[in-house]
Amino acid sequence: MTPARAASAPRARDIGLEVRAPKARCDDRHCPFHGRLPVRGQTLEGIVVSAAMQRTAVVERTLLHYVPKFERYEKRRRRYLAHAPPCLHVTVGHRVRIAETRPLSKLVAFCIVADLGEAARRVRGEETARPAETEAPGEGSA
Repeated sequence: MTPARAASAPRARDIGLEVRAPKARCDDRHCPFHGRLPVRGQTLEGIVVSAAMQRTAVVERTLLHYVPKFERYEKRRRRYLAHAPPCLHVTVGHRVRIAETRPLSKLVAFCIVADLGEAARRVRGEETARPAETEAPGEGSA
């Protein structure tokens, strides 16, 4: 093996999904690109709502369910715990694609395979929808 070839990092392996391999390299054994973890089954998309655990993220999907009695839709959500490989650098608020794997722990059976960028921001209330109104000094409502 030539020295130039040995110095270059091996390429990420093909996981069989239509996702791009990350440019960063990691040594995580549960990474589907750089480790030995196979992905199979369903693939889902959701938004990362928490990344406080070590190499694990909470991914939330919001679905609309039709209620025939009231002829309206209701929001339903489902949260998945997914393994977050360090090479993807996933943060809270990003839309991600997760793929099913073998169980990695009691609650983790999915792995993040693609970071699709920042999700649309939600408006939580009036205070975030418009800027705070400021009064000039000396102008009071008396």
